[in-house]
Amino acid sequence: MNENLQEDWLDARLRDEAAYVDDGGFTAGVVQKLPARRVRHTLRAAILLGVTVVASIIAYLLSGGGWFIAEEVTRFALLPLPVIWLSAAAATVLVMAGSLAAVMSRTGGRLR
Repeated sequence: MNENLQEDWLDARLRDEAAYVDDGGFTAGVVQKLPARRVRHTLRAAILLGVTVVASIIAYLLSGGGWFIAEEVTRFALLPLPVIWLSAAAATVLVMAGSLAAVMSRTGGRLR
């Protein structure tokens, strides 16, 4: 906690004391000469989405219309109740661990 306060104080101090150096418009000229932002290609996204949908339909049809899913749900429902509770708890822990890992990777390992 004290480290964050010290870093904030140091950052503010450095920003306040940084002298502006006039470059005679050099920075503005460089920024104007930069290439324009590239436009995202929506056609690529549409193709990928279409291929995904077609592949999903083919997999559904080849798997017997998804009948195996109904069989596995029935088999799972017939398990003893403590096993179902344990499975739900394990799934919850896995989802929470994945979420925490995603947050940690996005923030560079720092939790605030």
